[in-house]
Amino acid sequence: MSETEPRTARGIATKAKLLQAAETILARVGYTEASIVRITEEAGVGQGTFYLYFDGKLAVFEEVVEDLNRRVRHSMSEAASKGTTRIEAERLGFQGFFEFTAAHPALYRIVREAEFVSPRALRRHYTRIVEGYTDELERAKAAGEIDADPTVAAWMLMGIGEMVGMRWVLWGDRAEGTEDGPLDGAAGVVPPTVFDEMMRFIQAGLGSRPPGSDSETKEAPQ
Repeated sequence: MSETEPRTARGIATKAKLLQAAETILARVGYTEASIVRITEEAGVGQGTFYLYFDGKLAVFEEVVEDLNRRVRHSMSEAASKGTTRIEAERLGFQGFFEFTAAHPALYRIVREAEFVSPRALRRHYTRIVEGYTDELERAKAAGEIDADPTVAAWMLMGIGEMVGMRWVLWGDRAEGTEDGPLDGAAGVVPPTVFDEMMRFIQAGLGSRPPGSDSETKEAPQ
């Protein structure tokens, strides 16, 4: 990343165009085959313009990961904020995540490549999601809505969302076949029955119950 951020509307728009182009190229051909030439051609700008905003290919890769992370967290938190209970927030948050994944299937390829291209970017991606998630779960536990350990639950829930999204959103009907297809192409959806089963599992795992309810089972009157 360059040391200075764009200060004009035109500069901000140009950088956003480069990030979008980089996301497209990285999803299409991967980090090794991606090049600054390909990115600038996709963005419709000159190579010199690229270096006004980024130091090189690694810098733009890391910022694409950061940009995807920022947008997916916003999508999840905005959706979850409409829930009136923790389990409602979970359902809405996962819906927001799957919708974002369907619109940006590049998230999977780019984040997984980060394990080898930039481990620090990979770690930032996951820890930023978990930090916000943990805060919400801690509030739910303090309110008596869940029993689970907030930090452990946050990591586990993130894993559930990622794997379910990969199987049904990213792979869709191709999961049982041999067709690979581009990861920046059309995506599927999580079937309602799968989503409901996932939420049943999550609710049981969290020990979710209505706010203010007794955690102890009371004996029925004789």
